[in-house]
Amino acid sequence: MSVADAFDAVAGSYDQARRRLVPCFDAFYGTAVEVAAPPLRAALTAGRTPEVLDLGAGTGLLSLLLAAAVPGVRLTLVDGAPGMLAVAAAHLDARGVPHRTVHADLAGPLPAGRYDAVVSALAVHHLDDSGKRALYRRAADALVPGGVFVNAEQVAGPTSALDRRYDEVWTARITELGSDAEEIAAARERMRHDRPATVAEQCRWLAEAGLVDVDCFFKEWRFAVFGGQRPGGPAR
Repeated sequence: MSVADAFDAVAGSYDQARRRLVPCFDAFYGTAVEVAAPPLRAALTAGRTPEVLDLGAGTGLLSLLLAAAVPGVRLTLVDGAPGMLAVAAAHLDARGVPHRTVHADLAGPLPAGRYDAVVSALAVHHLDDSGKRALYRRAADALVPGGVFVNAEQVAGPTSALDRRYDEVWTARITELGSDAEEIAAARERMRHDRPATVAEQCRWLAEAGLVDVDCFFKEWRFAVFGGQRPGGPAR
């Protein structure tokens, strides 16, 4: 089963489990929104419609949070799973948020355009390391000057011992939050497609792609939010 097939299979129920399977849900997604919001608000102040590109958008969870935080954005959602994109489009249509969906793999070219923010949540770790680095270069090139790239991601531990500890903590936390054996088994089956990298490696790749002010803005065990800014715009 491909990554797209694995996520299409759970498209209808995917969001219901997010707060259990991402124990730090509010801080994790909230930080991603906080990092992405300033250039979007700056675009509105300048009289432009802020453009957001959401990579591996899934059911549109991060896009919906951004649209709520910064009303007036226009969204482009990219995902390889058409069932997930259909759920996202329905959510955005219901809220009257301008958007387009693009069925495409993250290993391919990005949709044409220049974006004030390129964002992603829990998707890039499906690429191998060379694929991540190439995607980060494409994302940096797609930003307007001063635009930001933000990745809310599942990451690897810097050592095998820490990686095992990440998994132990995650399993304990989601069990406390109500995930049963079936839900955990299904999550682990999807995780067979995962190829996470460390925060340090990925921040280095973002800097190599030409971004500045690269940092990890939030981290709780295997969940991290990191990103950077394209040079040339006002400071955040």
